[in-house]
Amino acid sequence: MIDIRIEKTTSPKAKPADESKLGFGKVFTDHMFVMNYTEGRGWHDARIVPYGPISLDPSAMVFHYGQEMFEGLKAYRGKDGKARLFRPDMNAKRANASNERLCIPQIPEEDFVDAIKALVKVDEDWIPTAEGTSLYIRPFVIATDEFLGVAPSKTYLFIIILAPSGAYYASGLAPVGIWIEDEYVRAVKGGIGYAKTGGNYAASLAAQVKAHDDGYSQVLWLDGVERKYIEEVGAMNIFFKIDGKIVTPMLNGSILPGITRNSVINLCKSWGMEVEERKISVDELLEAQKAGKLEEVFGTGTAAVISPVGKLRYKDEVMTIGDGGIGKTSQKIYDTVTGIQWGTVEDPFGWSVVVE
Repeated sequence: MIDIRIEKTTSPKAKPADESKLGFGKVFTDHMFVMNYTEGRGWHDARIVPYGPISLDPSAMVFHYGQEMFEGLKAYRGKDGKARLFRPDMNAKRANASNERLCIPQIPEEDFVDAIKALVKVDEDWIPTAEGTSLYIRPFVIATDEFLGVAPSKTYLFIIILAPSGAYYASGLAPVGIWIEDEYVRAVKGGIGYAKTGGNYAASLAAQVKAHDDGYSQVLWLDGVERKYIEEVGAMNIFFKIDGKIVTPMLNGSILPGITRNSVINLCKSWGMEVEERKISVDELLEAQKAGKLEEVFGTGTAAVISPVGKLRYKDEVMTIGDGGIGKTSQKIYDTVTGIQWGTVEDPFGWSVVVE
């Protein structure tokens, strides 16, 4: 069990009065978790302190060489009043997979989860209660050595911050438009595509701006070699329902191993649905849509949970999915996952973790 020193704020902030206007990642709670790493000493000085700025030297390596990792998960206020996390052990495992790729020291998984639980417990009153709201949890690690040189840092900060949030998309569960990118590349096998690190998202911005300018919510990336196989959306993994089967791109080293993705695969299989993790080309999607077999498309991720896709654009082709509304399978998955998260439906998988 990690030993965490707690220093509570003497100036608590006013909580948002209207939870329907929370937005996403705009408001932050009273406290944050901080822990230091020093080579030869390991992780130390775990503490919860008042939320506030951090001081870094301008030469801190994170600014110059991008050595940083982040995660994302949520806490939910159940109907029974209890705070719940959703599969935090999976976030701990994925964090360490990212850390390994980025030459950041491993964080003991139990310590990672205990730190989240402790911080959520301190700021439990910040968990919103309105339908569709949650407390977003952002753990991250940054390299802090004061040195201009390309090498792994010898010192790091592990920080967790919390943000009461509404729906990731202002449109809620309304289907979004997705732009299939045919110019820029996000990641390649052997790179850092599977790691949750800022560089992946910085690389996506140019295409994201282009898509937004044309009225699309997100970018769907193709593989970086042949430029024809579907990979993932900027903030989500992607699923297709083709002729009754659930199809999603297989993990290949350039796709983020999403926790919601894994949950959806397990759910669909438990319902007796056929699920395929494989390569899927954009040409296959076009053919399926023309044949009337592309029944549903939806993204999955911590922030949005399920994001139905109403249309896909590829070059000069615009594919309308079904009738442009949310599909039955997408709705069932959303209702089940969020029901488990809020403790309103049975959790046969043991995914929901009560914060005590």
